[in-house]
Amino acid sequence: MNKTVRKKPRYSLMARKESITAYLCLIPAFIGLTFITYLPLAGVFGIGFFNWKGLSAPVFIGFRNYIRLFTTDPYFIDSIKVTVYFAVLAVFGSMIYSFYIAMLLNREIPARGFWRAVFYLPYILPAAAVYIGWSWLYESNFGLFNYFLSELGINKIKFLSDSLYVVPSLALIAVWTSGNLIVIFLAGLQNVSRVYYEAALIDGANAFQRFFRITVPCMTPIIFYNLLMSLITNMQVVVPALALTDGGPGNASMFMTYLMYRYAFKNNHLGYACAISFVFFVIIAIFTAILFATSKTWIFYEGDSK
Repeated sequence: MNKTVRKKPRYSLMARKESITAYLCLIPAFIGLTFITYLPLAGVFGIGFFNWKGLSAPVFIGFRNYIRLFTTDPYFIDSIKVTVYFAVLAVFGSMIYSFYIAMLLNREIPARGFWRAVFYLPYILPAAAVYIGWSWLYESNFGLFNYFLSELGINKIKFLSDSLYVVPSLALIAVWTSGNLIVIFLAGLQNVSRVYYEAALIDGANAFQRFFRITVPCMTPIIFYNLLMSLITNMQVVVPALALTDGGPGNASMFMTYLMYRYAFKNNHLGYACAISFVFFVIIAIFTAILFATSKTWIFYEGDSK
């Protein structure tokens, strides 16, 4: 018997044209990523192999900068701990705060547009001005927070000059300025179908059941996006140290980005600062990869069978 040989379907002329158009449209983005991201990253990695102070000729020293980071540098390991500590507090605090505020602003309340603008405003204010303004609230003797504590009979707290409180105090400011997360959460909440809530009400589900069984699962893609963006942003924190603490007290707020700034622009050790920058990039990449790897177990999309 003759067997008919099925030929693999070829792309139509229209599909080929669409593919070519798509690749042509991607060229500007690829060029931008190459010259703005990939080449500078490769340059930073390469400069890390040199002893270079900017004004003199660079001297190749191999892996000495990278070895020094993990062996003799008195600040590097502490800066990693401080940065991760700040990121954990700021990320989880801002996620909980922004989700809660977004749910309140999603209700039918008077002057809803005004309140949305109020909670978004801290995000667009100049960062240095925000931190300086909060420094007045944190002032040890006459600050507003310590005034309330003294009225309650509680000893005054040195928010910015006590190593125990400085990072949580700075993280609180980061939480307050997370207006962008509120906007994104609010957009996601408005896209959750009301049909689910109506069906749950008919079945007798209470508010907590509707929240954990409908709202949270439907919002997991938005939660993942905000979690990722907040993690990357708060890992790169530098303004608090520049504006308020100068890395102190001690090394309690010596964030990795501020450590790079000190070595590069105060001590003129550009090669060493580039080594720190590349290691910092690897650390952020590891946290991002972990987040992507674990997201498959808790992100749900509409129509997902999980």
